[in-house]
Amino acid sequence: MVQRRKTFRQFLQQDQGLDTDLMMLLEDIATACRAISDHVRNGAFANVLGAADSTNVQGEEQKKLDVIADEEFMLHCANSTRVAALVSEEVDDVHWLKDAPQAGDFLVYFDPLDGSSNVDVNLSVGSIFSIMRLKEAVTPSDAAVLCPGTEQICAGYAIYGRSTGLVITTGSGVHGFTYETGTGEFLLTQPEMTVPPKTVEYAINSARETFWYDPIRHYIADCVAGKDGPRGTKFNMRWTASMVADVHRILTRGGVFLYPMDSGNEATGGKLRLMYEANPMGMLIEQAGGAASTGTSRILEVAPQSHHQRVPVILGSRDEIAQIEAYHSQD
Repeated sequence: MVQRRKTFRQFLQQDQGLDTDLMMLLEDIATACRAISDHVRNGAFANVLGAADSTNVQGEEQKKLDVIADEEFMLHCANSTRVAALVSEEVDDVHWLKDAPQAGDFLVYFDPLDGSSNVDVNLSVGSIFSIMRLKEAVTPSDAAVLCPGTEQICAGYAIYGRSTGLVITTGSGVHGFTYETGTGEFLLTQPEMTVPPKTVEYAINSARETFWYDPIRHYIADCVAGKDGPRGTKFNMRWTASMVADVHRILTRGGVFLYPMDSGNEATGGKLRLMYEANPMGMLIEQAGGAASTGTSRILEVAPQSHHQRVPVILGSRDEIAQIEAYHSQD
């Protein structure tokens, strides 16, 4: 008899031993991701591809699917009576669901559709999320959601490609699920995902080379030099303009992802957002045995100053991250 793979619910119940409130919230998030997957897959038929004629709080042009994905997350996460607030890339203000949040209530941070510029050209996009639990009762305010990444109790992402995947950690390793369209279930297909400590692949937007500071310029130059260069190794460069797709590749076969501080983004603190991009991806990579750095310090230890704060992000295979930090300390 063929043994059926574990469903997402069975995994949460049997392997993670989560409390009911958190398990139900994760199932709500999985439902939102299923809905977004269907919107992405059927976007051409539903006329929801292309620009939405609006911008988000970061001043970035929104795609129609950005708005739809945000609505799906908001709708499904609000099902949980223990969610106190939602923080979305697409919305300026913190969305408080409770007037008097209590200890044990959840804060949910999310980028509803990462890499949405890839939708129109049929490349992989995704959703990123992070969950934290309030340690005490708070008064709703922007400051109340500014928790460091070390306080995350769960992080994950969905990837919408040739198949739909869901990757999560609750602090006990990283596990990947695949959406089975016939049953509507996420089934465990990649248990105990790990990032090998060494790699010969890096992902960076080389179009920004003129903005790079010396540590990154020297690191990339040494990689490009290949076997005849100071690293003595042939490296491959990968870049998809979707953080989810690049991180998924790293979790599958190793590598490093770099969106460093440069002269073009320094005024805003970097490019990627701390609370709903850098922190959740940093937690996933660390739980898989990798490292996540700003170039000079651990991402998860960055003290947040605002819920839309940006930071430099360098993450992936542990030994290579150490090499990149060494370039920063030398230059």
